[in-house]
Amino acid sequence: MLQFTKVKKENTVFEVSVREHFDAAHYLRGYRGKCERLHGHRFEVMVTIRAPGVDQIGLAYDFVELKRHLRRILEQFDHVCLNETPPFDRINPSSENIATTIYERLQQRLAGISISSVQVCESPEACVTYLPWESG
Repeated sequence: MLQFTKVKKENTVFEVSVREHFDAAHYLRGYRGKCERLHGHRFEVMVTIRAPGVDQIGLAYDFVELKRHLRRILEQFDHVCLNETPPFDRINPSSENIATTIYERLQQRLAGISISSVQVCESPEACVTYLPWESG
């Protein structure tokens, strides 16, 4: 577990983001339009976490470590038909559901780390961002 030093100003938070991609096919069940047919995307995924400070060497979180966790999750979705891959064999593999699934799996791997957002883009023009609800 990272140990943070208090090198921040009052109410300062660092956000650390990494980007990865995977290539997959999918179709949307119940959708009326061309997306109901099998098609593919290069899904771009960006994950952002929050850290309350930096560690002893000045890092809020190691990019390499965060990318490793994200790659572990995405590798099961790469070059498959998502509709045949859990949990998308039960729920539609929409970008919304993909982002939610990545968030939930990343949250299990990053215990104690605050995940700010998970963005999934099907194309440069079409993205969804999952933001965890913070009550209060």
